[in-house]
Amino acid sequence: MDPNLLHYTILIAGTILIAFILTVVLRKMVNAFIKRYSKVIKTDPTNFSFLKNAIPFTIFSVATIFIFLKIPFLRSLGTALFAGAGILAAIVGFASQKAFANIISGVFILMFKPFRVGDTLEISNSKKGIVEEITLRHTVIKDYENRRIIIPNSQISDDILINSSISDESIRKFIEFGISYDADVDRAIAIIKEEAINHPFCKDNRTPEQKAKNEPVILVRIVGHGDFSINLRAYVWTASNDEAFALQCDLLYSVKKRFDHEGIEIPFPYRTIVFKKDTEKKPAEIK
Repeated sequence: MDPNLLHYTILIAGTILIAFILTVVLRKMVNAFIKRYSKVIKTDPTNFSFLKNAIPFTIFSVATIFIFLKIPFLRSLGTALFAGAGILAAIVGFASQKAFANIISGVFILMFKPFRVGDTLEISNSKKGIVEEITLRHTVIKDYENRRIIIPNSQISDDILINSSISDESIRKFIEFGISYDADVDRAIAIIKEEAINHPFCKDNRTPEQKAKNEPVILVRIVGHGDFSINLRAYVWTASNDEAFALQCDLLYSVKKRFDHEGIEIPFPYRTIVFKKDTEKKPAEIK
């Protein structure tokens, strides 16, 4: 076997192995640093997460350049490729324009921070979850069914986002109830307020001025007269998006139980179906 070929093979294998080991070690070190110190030093973990995912790209790029410089054949090939760099750049640029767009979008997400790791995010297709990771190419969102939604950075940058955690995690939840026109509206409103205030996730978000004016903790308004019901809406403050969802589910249950106990009807539509054959009179019946 040619000694040079063996030498170059060992060089390539050794370089790739070292690059792989460095990638694993550095990713684990950065990951441990993120978990341990991001809250202590009050630093956004998104920055470290992006750095962690940039490590493999950087290390393997350096390893590739090192291999090209150390092997004469590859160095000559690199010189030839550099000579035709204009054509090659056009081909590579056309083939990987989406990849570069994702990388640039990832950098903009890191700089302007429309969302961060740990934020509760809802995108325009009604998918909702917690931002788990931001990489060079894509953003990973863990939804509430524990599935991962992987979205390219260029796509999520152009999308309409609802961020429930960007500055204030408090949620003013709208919870609607329908009661019949014969029901006691004042009693129904009182029941809704009582059940909401007694819920452990209910938050008193009144300002000192509102408290001085003795404004209610829970506001309930009539928002419409429907075809078969009077529609009531409760405005309830909670500390976070998850608590808001749990509070809504609990109130729909507890208010229904109270309404049933106190005789307040939650109506539903009635339909009367008349078949044409039942309306047609036979000649004998006419006589």
